[in-house]
Amino acid sequence: MSVRELVVLGTASQVPTRHRNHNGYLLRWDGEGILFDPGEGTQRQMLRAGVAAHDLNRICVTHFHGDHSLGLAGVIQRINLDQVPHEITAHYPRSGRRFFDRLRYATAYRETVAVTEVPVDTDGPLAVTPAYTLEARKLSHPVESYGYRLTEPDGRRMLPERLAAHGIAGPDVGRLQREGSLGGVRLEDVSEVRRGQRFAFVMDTRLCEGVHALAEGCDLLVIESTFLDEDEELAVEHGHLTAGQAARAARDAGVRHLVLTHFSQRYSDPEEFERQARAAGYEGELTVAHDLQRVPVPKRR
Repeated sequence: MSVRELVVLGTASQVPTRHRNHNGYLLRWDGEGILFDPGEGTQRQMLRAGVAAHDLNRICVTHFHGDHSLGLAGVIQRINLDQVPHEITAHYPRSGRRFFDRLRYATAYRETVAVTEVPVDTDGPLAVTPAYTLEARKLSHPVESYGYRLTEPDGRRMLPERLAAHGIAGPDVGRLQREGSLGGVRLEDVSEVRRGQRFAFVMDTRLCEGVHALAEGCDLLVIESTFLDEDEELAVEHGHLTAGQAARAARDAGVRHLVLTHFSQRYSDPEEFERQARAAGYEGELTVAHDLQRVPVPKRR
């Protein structure tokens, strides 16, 4: 059974709190698992969330501040300890390769799994598979940072009434899908485009072109909202977004489900993030993330 969901492992910015672990997010995409920004404590949060090392296929790091990367050491060693039977691919800013190397080899252990490094140094595709294209976009933060976007290829949705009108049924439907035409009937005559799903992951950044490009048309957007709107000057100074800024970007991009996360410890009322996002005009589905939450990717339109 295919599953497409976000598993939230941690939602705190800079430091963990009593109720929020450092960052960590797993995207389940059918049979694959993509781990984003494993901060300190991610290995334990995976255990609590029922996520195994075997579930991982890719690791995507946006940048090398500790709350987004200190968990790499434990996660990579767990991958090797559990002898994950498939290759793991790691993406991270090329400028931070020395940090990745230090974390990957932070202590002694026996390497049993191939971890292939595919660093990021420019906007564009990182991987193209039958299930999705993974691309990166540069963001605006005091250290080099990239956001990630996953796009499913468009497919086709068969239209039963048109199939019936042309007398096509049973095995002939599959044949038409494979061959593109059957008895003078083209696939386009009895089907319509089924838009592929889109997911984006946007962490530490000011508003910039990369934010808008990543968010455009997303079914599910995970985006930082470290500050509330009254602290916008702090957000700009430190390279972050406010709840209102994140929500307006999602509104303008036509995002269907917005997930706000990466909250500063200075705020005690998480509902205020939702209030400010709604005040900014975002009307889609909205989640103010909490640790160990599961957020399904919206069903296709």
